[in-house]
Amino acid sequence: MVISRRSLLRTGLTTAGAAAAAISLPAAASAATSPLTSPAAGVPRARPAGDPFGLGVASGEPWPDSVVLWTRLATDPTAEDGLGGLGNRRTEVEWEIADDERFTRIVRRGRETTGPELGHSVHAEVAGLRPGRDYFYRFKVGRAVSDAGRTRTAPQPASMSPVHMAFTSCAQYEHGYFTAYRRMAEEHPDVILFLGDYMYEYAAGHYVAPGGNPRNHVGPETTTLENYRQRYGQYHADTDLQAAHAAAPWLPVFDDHEVENNWAGDVRELPIDPPGDFTARKTAAFRAYWENMPLRAAQRPRGASMQLYRRIGYGNLVTFHMLDTRQYRGDQPCGDKFNSDCPERTDPARSLPGSPQEQWIGKGFERSRARWDVLGQQVFFSQVDFTPGPGRGFNPDAWDGYPGSRDRVVDSWVAANRKHRGRNLVVLTGDVHAHWGADVKQRFDDPASPVIGTELVSTSITSGGDGTEVRPDTATTLAENPHVKFFNNRRGYVSTRFTPETLTSEYKVVPYVKTPGAPVESRGKFVTEDRRPGLQEA
Repeated sequence: MVISRRSLLRTGLTTAGAAAAAISLPAAASAATSPLTSPAAGVPRARPAGDPFGLGVASGEPWPDSVVLWTRLATDPTAEDGLGGLGNRRTEVEWEIADDERFTRIVRRGRETTGPELGHSVHAEVAGLRPGRDYFYRFKVGRAVSDAGRTRTAPQPASMSPVHMAFTSCAQYEHGYFTAYRRMAEEHPDVILFLGDYMYEYAAGHYVAPGGNPRNHVGPETTTLENYRQRYGQYHADTDLQAAHAAAPWLPVFDDHEVENNWAGDVRELPIDPPGDFTARKTAAFRAYWENMPLRAAQRPRGASMQLYRRIGYGNLVTFHMLDTRQYRGDQPCGDKFNSDCPERTDPARSLPGSPQEQWIGKGFERSRARWDVLGQQVFFSQVDFTPGPGRGFNPDAWDGYPGSRDRVVDSWVAANRKHRGRNLVVLTGDVHAHWGADVKQRFDDPASPVIGTELVSTSITSGGDGTEVRPDTATTLAENPHVKFFNNRRGYVSTRFTPETLTSEYKVVPYVKTPGAPVESRGKFVTEDRRPGLQEA
């Protein structure tokens, strides 16, 4: 969320299809690398001309015995047809996964065939692995070998082993360099959560950061399958992003910019200029998103529908409930005007995740055996009143635009907690391009209401440019919202460590993104104790 839903956008819709033909890769690609060698895992390198692995490798969806291995072949990442220079060729891709970084102990290997119908992507669902272990993987096409990646399976179901998780959101390519991705990779977390706005749909120069954009998008605003594939190709070609993908398995969810700014269910950004078929645009966007993320076949879209909400367990320690807060929501209230209020906003019938997903969340809490129940989702959960003094103003694009829906989710948590099912509620959030930390109250308008959970909000990777330590309204916003415990306006990510006794959360920042190579710095460190919700300074 960066611009009002009522701002102008330029759109146009077509659909794309492609016929497949069996053609080998160019000779330049086949001779790129010896099949017996591969660089160190998590250290992407420059690829030679014609090499098919210029978009890197990734893994995701870790289960105790399985992970997804991903790559997408491209010799020309930003080709206008979105097919990465490979056109209608079909390619056989080998993959292998090993116990060791030198690939001397191969534990599984296989072959996948890809082509234009998959955007030349590969999603290998590898089973038969051991729980709670590091593995190393790579792909081969002919004699070309990809960079190696590191992945890690989830622990066995009864495990209480510590978990190191990092999360972030909002990577606008034009606004800066993806240094924060590389700094996150250097921590070697067990798993990375990405909470939306992996790429931005705008044409070059449509969305300008303070001080200007240091680099530009290629291609028009993304409205067609070709456009979306081309844009993902540009993002994946960034070696800082490749480092983050190669360092750990990912659990991603989308927000709005993977389709169109501030979309809500079947409702488009207004004004619509020019008119177009939004179902066709969502179909293209969802297809390209799946092609470019390390997701399972269960998440593969069917037209303009995609089953993205899901659960991933990390033993009995953590359950990640990954939510979809875009596909099923009602339209934003109050004309989607930031810092507004209106009677429509408090209509209890309105829902952000949709009624079926609300029920799914509640059932997950009720059945939980995890020490920590974590909602991985996109928009601010806690109430934030942005108007100082007696007036009130909220962000209608967040849960504040759907407080009845938030109350139902909170009440389902409280009910589960009373039955000794849920112990600790943690909400993870992206979207707002700043670090925030807040205590989740059962009812935010009641000063006596208890704290029932903890919300950690990650800033952006780049969106908003370099940022600042504070904003002019920081002091008044914090005074208006005493449950908000932390704020910082730099770019970066949040690094967390779960144990049976504590959740430790550290807000990491890079001091600049307009030029590459920034160091990483800590701006705040907090502890949440088991059965003691909220943030305490470490």
